Amino acid sequence: MDRKNFLKKSACGAAFAAATPFIANSASAQDTPKRRRYKMEIEIFETIENSRCHQKGEKFEYPADVGKICPWLLSSMNDFIVTLRNGGTLTWKYEGTPYEKVIDPDGVTTEYVCCPDPTAKLIAKITRTAIT
Repeated sequence: MDRKNFLKKSACGAAFAAATPFIANSASAQDTPKRRRYKMEIEIFETIENSRCHQKGEKFEYPADVGKICPWLLSSMNDFIVTLRNGGTLTWKYEGTPYEKVIDPDGVTTEYVCCPDPTAKLIAKITRTAIT
């Protein structure tokens, strides 16, 4: 039995077919706004000398260079990256510190993240740039 006939004859398929009008009518393709696209860059902003993972000033493109980033650091940045990639911002600004952020949803937004490894003393700067 092919998939189309299976879905028509099965209970699961019947339930889906009954719900389809509600799903289909909830928002048409024309009503759905285009998702913004962003370029993501990670820079090692601060670290101790002779760090075993990264050196100050190293830059990485996300997601292209994921394999080059320490897994501990990448793990700590994950939620920040997901938020930024989906157009969100985190409201704290670290005003009056070297980590003061830029928040511009239509341009460049930055976020700072500390590596959880206490011996690394490493801070990464995530920069999201809107692509038009």
